[in-house]
Amino acid sequence: MAADRNLRMHHGVVARADRERLLGQRGCVVWLTGLSGAGKSTIARALEARLFALGRLCSVLDGDNLRHGLCADLGFDAAARSENIRRAAHTAALFVDLGAIVVTAFVSPFRADREAARDLLGADMIEVHVDAPLAACEQRDPKGLYKKARAGQLADFTGVDSPYEPPADPDIRLRSADRTVDECVEQLLALLRARGAVPTTEAR
Repeated sequence: MAADRNLRMHHGVVARADRERLLGQRGCVVWLTGLSGAGKSTIARALEARLFALGRLCSVLDGDNLRHGLCADLGFDAAARSENIRRAAHTAALFVDLGAIVVTAFVSPFRADREAARDLLGADMIEVHVDAPLAACEQRDPKGLYKKARAGQLADFTGVDSPYEPPADPDIRLRSADRTVDECVEQLLALLRARGAVPTTEAR
């Protein structure tokens, strides 16, 4: 959707680089994608806690939480899912401009939507495939959604009657069925340090 020609982007006096120097970190988006039950939200919150303990400014954008507010008007058909991810990406971009590390936890099932998010976020986006087999996710079924979908009580559910298109070449792939949450967090921290998002050695 194109912006109205009468609207203009306003830029502040304080630059993103100034905020990043103040915070001692580089803003970025750790975009967790994967099937429901793969562990995205659990890993996101654990990473947030570790970053906070290291003195880093971090925020989590969780798919369920956004659908209670910003995206409460959206359904779960393909068009609504795409709009959900578009809004999430633009929200993440605002946080990154503040110099924050944003961790998102969205199924984000369609490759085109994630590519659109990367077009917006560019090198600030770190795509993370939280990769767990469907059988493992369905066995976990923490919210009972697979059971409802299999019973025909929930339509357009990813992995059952709606497709999930896994990333072909993510920045990192977390085998969450074979690794602990702490191990997954350590992998992400190592990548953030390698990308310069957080210092290699912590002074705080």
